[in-house]
Amino acid sequence: MTDPNRTEPTGFEGNPPAAPDLWAQQATKNEASKAAAAPGWERETLEKLVLGTLAEQRAARRWRNFWRLAWVLLAGAVIWAALSREMTATSKSTPHTAVVDVKGEIAAGAEASAEFVVAAMRSAFEDAGSQAVVLLINSPGGSPVQAGIINDEIVRLKAKYNKPVYAVVEETCASAAYYIAAAADGIFVDKASIVGSIGVLMDGFGFTGTMEKLGVERRLLTAGENKGFLDPFSPQTETQRAYAQAMLDQIHQQFIGVVKQGRGDRLKVTPETFSGLFWTGQQAVEMGLADQLGNLDYVAREVVKAEDVIDYTRRDNVAERLAKKFGAAVGMGAVKGLAALQLPQLR
Repeated sequence: MTDPNRTEPTGFEGNPPAAPDLWAQQATKNEASKAAAAPGWERETLEKLVLGTLAEQRAARRWRNFWRLAWVLLAGAVIWAALSREMTATSKSTPHTAVVDVKGEIAAGAEASAEFVVAAMRSAFEDAGSQAVVLLINSPGGSPVQAGIINDEIVRLKAKYNKPVYAVVEETCASAAYYIAAAADGIFVDKASIVGSIGVLMDGFGFTGTMEKLGVERRLLTAGENKGFLDPFSPQTETQRAYAQAMLDQIHQQFIGVVKQGRGDRLKVTPETFSGLFWTGQQAVEMGLADQLGNLDYVAREVVKAEDVIDYTRRDNVAERLAKKFGAAVGMGAVKGLAALQLPQLR
């Protein structure tokens, strides 16, 4: 039986329970997440920095090793070149035919410059084993100054060492190249070689008419009435033209004198001999500009009587080749082009 005076608990006595604070719970979770994530983020960043530093160090180490290896190879190449030259020098004592190349343009700084050719000829003459010196020529010409220096040195070395000099023409022996060949004791050609072109030229351009059409005014200030001589942007006066022609004629006469002295009675002079024309090797032999047909092997075997051929041609050394590969040749070419601007040429 139920007691009517008994009170049953209803669950709502006193203050009701507080509702849970969801925002506070979420904030607590976020703080906990940040606290848990903070060490991982720092570790990841630190790992990236360390790995990046190690990668940079490895790259720097590789480059250092590369340059060290490059310098070692360069030093080895220089040492090898020096030793090979010494070995070659010691092997030149036996009788042989010495060869010096005269190829390409005859100009200062070129392979066929007086500096290179004369140095090679001196080495060839000084070697006791060389029985004769052969100039192997394949050149269209170039500077009369460079050719004159080589010609004079040939005459001097022949007299000093009492050794003959022969010129062997491959494709071309024209103008300044023939200036050099004229000093040889004998000139050998192929029947189809190009020989001659005994003349002098000075070329350039004039732009005065073009400038007038374009409305361009040339403003040139000089101290000296002929300081602007041969300026392509200024009109050429008759006096200047006559002066240049007289200079070319004088150089031409020097050229003619060298050819006559070198060839002597073998030369059959005609009105066209010194006109600047060129001829085949066969025609050159008939005209006395060359002696006979023959190549390097023929001259070494039949004329010099020393079949062993040693090349004394002066080549670029390792440093010079590397400099050219790295772009120094561009600057050298520009300087050479400026130096050769409108200078007399034997071509």
